[in-house]
Amino acid sequence: MSNTYSLPPVEPLLIVLSGPSGVGKDTVLQNMKQRDLPFHFVVTATTRPKRSGEVNGVDYFFVSKDEFARMIEEDELLEYAIVYNDHKGIPKQQVREALASGKDVVMRVDVQGAETIRSLCPDAVLIFLATRTEDELVQRLKNRKTETNESLSLRIAMARKELNRVELFDYLVVNADCHLDNTVDKILSIIEAEHHRTIPRKVTL
Repeated sequence: MSNTYSLPPVEPLLIVLSGPSGVGKDTVLQNMKQRDLPFHFVVTATTRPKRSGEVNGVDYFFVSKDEFARMIEEDELLEYAIVYNDHKGIPKQQVREALASGKDVVMRVDVQGAETIRSLCPDAVLIFLATRTEDELVQRLKNRKTETNESLSLRIAMARKELNRVELFDYLVVNADCHLDNTVDKILSIIEAEHHRTIPRKVTL
């Protein structure tokens, strides 16, 4: 009589990309989308104004503060926060439906949001994106030309504070200038390795 065995089930992952403002979270996500990967990319709801080139429903769901308040009241958000006087939040149903379909789910949130996700879902994969140096981060923020001197100083101070929270995360990936493909390759390697854990992560929300 032959012995039989069964492999652990393949569980969908919840991958959280986070890090200071200006580190390149949106750029990294855009590169991942262009590779036509089999992930569900969460669209965040935000009250901030749409920037040039951004598309509603693709980059973000751009909503009014009244609409955002309604979403909070009706418990439609997985997590939300006030970031630089604007509100951002993750629509809950979108994430649950994607996980139920068996797809890995990728979301970008600020560090405060990542802490909330960790408390709600200990088995989420948290990846912290950073620049090589503070000067590199400052230059990126300046190049966006969306910051006043006051808001630039605020974001830099916040970045320094957020770097002290890196131990909350499972992985640290440096998104160096002119090495975007390498950054994304590292993230994909992390995701691939996570799917080979002997004890799979089990995401429940």
